[in-house]
Amino acid sequence: MKIIRVPCTGRVDLGFIHRAFSNGEDGVFVGGCWPGECHYVTEGNLDALGNMHLYRKLLQRIGVRPERLRLEWIAASEGTRYAELMNDFVKQLRELGPLGEGEGLDGAALRAKLDAVGRLIPYIKLVERERLRGPVRKEAALSAFFASDETNKLFDDLIADKLAVSQIMLLLRQGPLSTGEIAQSLKLSPSEVSRHMNSSSRHGLVQYDVSRQRYALA
Repeated sequence: MKIIRVPCTGRVDLGFIHRAFSNGEDGVFVGGCWPGECHYVTEGNLDALGNMHLYRKLLQRIGVRPERLRLEWIAASEGTRYAELMNDFVKQLRELGPLGEGEGLDGAALRAKLDAVGRLIPYIKLVERERLRGPVRKEAALSAFFASDETNKLFDDLIADKLAVSQIMLLLRQGPLSTGEIAQSLKLSPSEVSRHMNSSSRHGLVQYDVSRQRYALA
């Protein structure tokens, strides 16, 4: 366990969490003050809660177990609780196995998926501020907001499609691929791949070789 201290969990940026996973860490644990006990008027622990929900959705989208990211409330005086939570999290990670291996992803596939997420982090942070910030600053309300069908649809429309395209673009850097090959690699349906490729083609990102029936970067 590598301990990194910050003044407030609100300082735990999405990019920090992503960097840890990109560096091969098997899990990320964020410990913050209990809701209502934040030392700052910003209630940064609730910002951390929102980021946790958002990044867990990203992990799920790229085939990584979202349980690898965990947030718990721990007061400075709760040393025993901290030790118990650390032991429990390490046990959980051992059961999940090493990052990628536990999900059945080889190293190259995992790196490509994480790279695709990393390219979108600045955009995702903007979307979070503008569209995916819960209307009520309460723990239960935030958790309900991110679990709602409306938010899941918003996530799909604003982020999931761009994430899929980002992954496809990285795959095509390795060479031309057919719709079926892309679908198999990313575990998407051929119809989903076709939809993304048609959109990318209209934006001049890819081109289709009819004779070879392969897509390539434009």
